[in-house]
Amino acid sequence: MSEQQQASQQPQAAPAASGPASAEFRERVEKLLGDILGLMGFPARLDMKDSADGSLSVALHFDGGPPPGVENGRRSQVVDSLQFLLNKMMHRPGVERRWVVLGAGAHPEPRQRREPQAAQAPAPAPAGTAAQAPAAPRVAQQAAAPQAPAKANPRGAQAPAAKPAPAARVADSDERSVTVEEDAALREAARKLAEKSGGLGRFYALAAMKLDDRARVLKAVEGVAGVKVTAEGEGRNRRVVFTPEKPAPLPKRSLLPDDDEDDFDE
Repeated sequence: MSEQQQASQQPQAAPAASGPASAEFRERVEKLLGDILGLMGFPARLDMKDSADGSLSVALHFDGGPPPGVENGRRSQVVDSLQFLLNKMMHRPGVERRWVVLGAGAHPEPRQRREPQAAQAPAPAPAGTAAQAPAAPRVAQQAAAPQAPAKANPRGAQAPAAKPAPAARVADSDERSVTVEEDAALREAARKLAEKSGGLGRFYALAAMKLDDRARVLKAVEGVAGVKVTAEGEGRNRRVVFTPEKPAPLPKRSLLPDDDEDDFDE
């Protein structure tokens, strides 16, 4: 079989769509996104429109207020994670490929693509000074050598130049040592989540929290049996993790709606 015949028989990925999103694509986005938000406990009204860059923009108008860590009109890790999950479920072989972007309370602003800057070529030197330019630094070094001789160590070798000290890395603060005022509502919610993690054997994590809130959660769950609660990660990725002492396997049919187990066997 020739190389051209082999290339024609290989499966090709569906090209990304550039025109307006079809009604079928919008219905699929609405169904998947509605099911995910329903399982999260934060149903929302979806406002869809086609963006200039070819993507489908979706504004999430939450019915009873946004989830924790989400503010209307601003980016958050919760919305970014939801957007990543939705696009992974939408982009399957043989299906129209179109990027879906999400925004809380409003349509997200289009991201500006950075164009690579062309390397600027050095300006050509005049013909009369082209041969004299490299020799100028050598003459200056030879003239300066007698005036500032290098100090030699007792063995006669020149002392190496001192290296600049590396910048000190700022470590994340220990939340348990932070003094904060108690929040009754947050304390009750944190203890219920810790008891649920230890009782069901499930792993949970609280992300997009400030240092004070993480400290309140860690102090609130002290004494809860069957679970270990710690703060992990750095910077924006730092989160509070609930680790049960006796993890339990997930039920076999606990996949997200409209998901297919055959996709994970490839």
